Amino acid sequence: MFTDIALFLSRKNLTALLVALLLGNPALGLARPPAPAETPQYEALPLERSSQNHLLVRAEINGKPAVLLVDTGAPLSAVAIERAAHFGMDPVSAKSKIPSRLNINGAFNSMSIARSLRLGALNLVDEAMVLIDFAYLRQSSNEGEKDERESDGILGTDILSPLMAVLDYDRMLLVLKIDPRVSGPVPGFNFRGFRRVRMHESEGYNLYVDGSVNGTKARLMVDTGAFATLLHSQFVLRMKIPLHQTKFRSIGVNLAQSRVRLANITRFSVGSMDMRSYKVGVINLERLIHGGLLDASPPVAGLLGSEMLQRYHAIIDFGTNALYLKQ
Repeated sequence: MFTDIALFLSRKNLTALLVALLLGNPALGLARPPAPAETPQYEALPLERSSQNHLLVRAEINGKPAVLLVDTGAPLSAVAIERAAHFGMDPVSAKSKIPSRLNINGAFNSMSIARSLRLGALNLVDEAMVLIDFAYLRQSSNEGEKDERESDGILGTDILSPLMAVLDYDRMLLVLKIDPRVSGPVPGFNFRGFRRVRMHESEGYNLYVDGSVNGTKARLMVDTGAFATLLHSQFVLRMKIPLHQTKFRSIGVNLAQSRVRLANITRFSVGSMDMRSYKVGVINLERLIHGGLLDASPPVAGLLGSEMLQRYHAIIDFGTNALYLKQ
C-alpha cells in the first residue's frame, strides 16, 4: 500500500494584494498581542507529535477547542474547511478589506476571520485565516471507519513571526513573546553545543537557510510542516545525481499525488553543520519553488523538513532569525 508523505501549506502563491495588506495593516493578518505591562511577557505551550511527525499545539478558535499544526512553512494560518462551520467561521464577502479568495497552488481557497484565536493565555483578535481542504492530513483508520483528522488547522508564520516564537524540538515546547516590545532573548534556552544557522525571511514569511548539496551551495526552506527533507527534482537532475524509485507518494494542498524518488547525498550541510551521508526524498516542487528561486544564487533546492529537524535537535528562533542544530 502506498504511503502519503503529507507536505505543508507552505509557499502558497499568495497574491500581491494580500501580502500588501498583511504588511501594511497588521490588524488584517498579523498577530496582535496585548501590551499591558501587567500581562506576562511570555507564553509557553506544550507541543504534541502526530502520527505523521507533525508538531501540534492546542488552541481555541472562537471559544472552541482546536488542535493546530505548527507549520513554519505556512505564510498564512488556516482552518480546515470541514471545521469552519463548527468554529463559526464563514468565508469573507467580496466587500471585505482582505481578499475573499487566494490562489493556492493553482486553486482558489476562501478566506475567513477568526474573531478570537486563543493560544494559552494569549488571545489574538480578528485573525485572517484561509479555509483549506485538509484531506491530505487525514490518517486512514480501520476498515469501515472514517479517516482520522489530524488537526483542525495550521498555525503559520503570520502569527509565529510577529510573536517572535521559539520552537524547541527536544523539549517539545512553543514559546511566544506576548509583548514583542520586550527586548532581549526568550529566557530559559541554553544554546551551548548548538551550531547557529542564520535564517533569511522573505516578504512572504518564508524561511531559508544556506547549505550545500554535494559541494554545491544551495538554500533550503525551513518547514516544520514537511514530513521529511525533500529536494526539488529539477535541482537534482541538474546536479546529475542518480535517483531510485520508492513506493512512497507525496500529496499537498491542492496538489495531486506524485511519486517520491530517493537521492543518495554524500555531502550535505546546513550552515556549518555537516550532516551524515543522507538519502533524501526527491519530488517535483515547481509549484512551491517558483519565481526564479531555482535560478537564484544560491538556488533554493528544496525543503528542510521535520524529520531532519528532529534528528538534529532543532531550536527555531523567530526573534533572532536563527536555527540552532546539534549533533
